[in-house]
Amino acid sequence: MTTSAPITQDVHTIPRKLPEGGKINIVGLTRDALRTALIEHGTPEKQAKMRMGQIWQWIYQWGKRDFADMTNLSKAYRAQLDEVFSIEIPEVVSRQVSTDGTRKYLVRIAGGHEVEVVYIPEEDRGTLCVSSQVGCTLTCSFCHTGTQKLVRNLTAGEIIGQLMMARDDLEEWPEPGETNKGEARLLSNVVLMGMGEPLYNFENVRDAMKIAMDPEGISLSRRRITLSTSGVVPEIARTADEIGCLIAISYHATTDDVRDVLVPINKRWNIAELLKSLAAYPNLSNSERITFEYVMLDGVNDSDEDAHRLIQQIKSHNIPAKINLIPFNEWPGAPYKRSSNNRIRAFANIIHDAGFASPVRRPRGEDIMAACGQLKSATERARKSRKQIEAEAGMGK
Repeated sequence: MTTSAPITQDVHTIPRKLPEGGKINIVGLTRDALRTALIEHGTPEKQAKMRMGQIWQWIYQWGKRDFADMTNLSKAYRAQLDEVFSIEIPEVVSRQVSTDGTRKYLVRIAGGHEVEVVYIPEEDRGTLCVSSQVGCTLTCSFCHTGTQKLVRNLTAGEIIGQLMMARDDLEEWPEPGETNKGEARLLSNVVLMGMGEPLYNFENVRDAMKIAMDPEGISLSRRRITLSTSGVVPEIARTADEIGCLIAISYHATTDDVRDVLVPINKRWNIAELLKSLAAYPNLSNSERITFEYVMLDGVNDSDEDAHRLIQQIKSHNIPAKINLIPFNEWPGAPYKRSSNNRIRAFANIIHDAGFASPVRRPRGEDIMAACGQLKSATERARKSRKQIEAEAGMGK
């Protein structure tokens, strides 16, 4: 769609009384929710679908944050929209750039809470690591992020807002009337691997990713979005049905005894249950494989026996897979050490010889604590009791 002369059809006056709590933030509303909100606040129902599409395109395709810029809407309608609605994304508090080009952002959301977002540039892609919660419920023992207790889930607007913020910083919004579809993008991939467990915030993650994939907006392919979960088994099938993205599993151990310690959610859904759910994941093929993430911890999970057991578990369930080996990113007070390069290489060779891709993830952004498992807001101090956390997450014993 190209910009054109303002459309000046008569519109109903939008009520001047603001919604309780202030203006309604449009960012994060689904198409249906946005259309409904427009109708509720004065847009004629017959026009609402068209208006929703126009506003959607301005926000998500061209990155506009001011209704005054939406030049194919009449000035009167733009002013009326501005009385009731806002277009807000998380505020950048700080931005650090690693020696390898990785960017780590600390962003502030409603309530003054802060989360971290990481952009990783590579030759053939640019990946944004997105957070889904403030803190995390899971307390994985090797993960620095997990030492910050859960504060709350992010809204869909706060999740998609991270992509919008990064596109701002990368100056990657096309000019109105243009698109960058088909072009090489600086932000080409999204991984839900930041702070939090995405599947404990399923609806908001789903709605945000639907916005990211919308062809009249940011327009990311579902195959360029990877959701990483520690193994919330009941939500894995929903991920396929309602999002359709690729999935990665924070696996990290080949026996329940070890995984119970490293990834405590294993006590609820053990390795056998997790593998069964992965084997049933739709659309599995060599081009749409499950990614098994495996952090390499010296003397804990890095033996030859572990490598052979991992292969056997994947093969016995006939799961198309690749195994990402992650050298442990150490942090102050961490209870583990990184496996040696020779041990990692030997482990990778066993997996490779069995016919599985076994790339060793090159740590990125370690100098700014932006590497895998290192994210933790420097200023977030809110805490909740374990009983509160488990109740909110549906994990009550």
